[in-house]
Amino acid sequence: MPSVPPEPAAPAGSGDDEATVRLARRRFARRRWVGRWLAWRRLVGAVLGVGLVAGALWLVFGSSVLAVSGVRVEGTHVLTPSVVRRAAQVPLGGPLATVDLSAVTRRVERLPAVKAVDVSRSWPDSVRIDVTERKPVAAVEDPGSGRLRGVDEEGVVFRSYLHRPAGLPVIREAKGAGAEALAEAARVAGSLPASVASKVAYVEVRTVDTISLRLHNGRLVRWGSAEESTDKGRVLAVLLDRKAAFYDVSVPGQPVIRP
Repeated sequence: MPSVPPEPAAPAGSGDDEATVRLARRRFARRRWVGRWLAWRRLVGAVLGVGLVAGALWLVFGSSVLAVSGVRVEGTHVLTPSVVRRAAQVPLGGPLATVDLSAVTRRVERLPAVKAVDVSRSWPDSVRIDVTERKPVAAVEDPGSGRLRGVDEEGVVFRSYLHRPAGLPVIREAKGAGAEALAEAARVAGSLPASVASKVAYVEVRTVDTISLRLHNGRLVRWGSAEESTDKGRVLAVLLDRKAAFYDVSVPGQPVIRP
């Protein structure tokens, strides 16, 4: 705060009353001067504050400094980053702060291979898309063309194969089986112990309750529905040590084998 000139001493020989009045006037004038200076300081501070806020808003929403210049995609294996970017449709050149992350998420989730996605702002100038892809538990054989498509444990078909993938059983759908039956067969395929899955040539599904396994050596396993699949897998792993042409584990507590 600027220095205030010192108050001159009261003139010698003046009366006490006159000196007191002059002193009171000077003190009043000094208080008014200090009050005005403080008011101006508050006003200047408020103006500067508004200016800073306005500048920050312009920087975030109006300038090109924080505009979207790119899209970073992580977590893809089946998909390519370029496919995800095209699906995301992130507007480049616009303010990063105004990008509708929810809309971008919904567009990426429409890709069949995407199980989950997280979209976030990566300051200062890019959008980050973290993708969790579906994992195949089996390959579905198209009855007409023989084409193989990958299916996850939820029964979602999401990719193609040129050749049968190693380690994955093939699902063969009976005519008219439907999506619900396919999802049930996918759950069965995903629950198979590795020691059993390696012996399965294909999983055949007719309805949600009529699922069977055909082994590479020609033996047949009646599985039933996907219920209690973990128990069925354990029982079958033990039964396969016994020679038989037919195994029934549809009721795992009462398995049946036939020569």
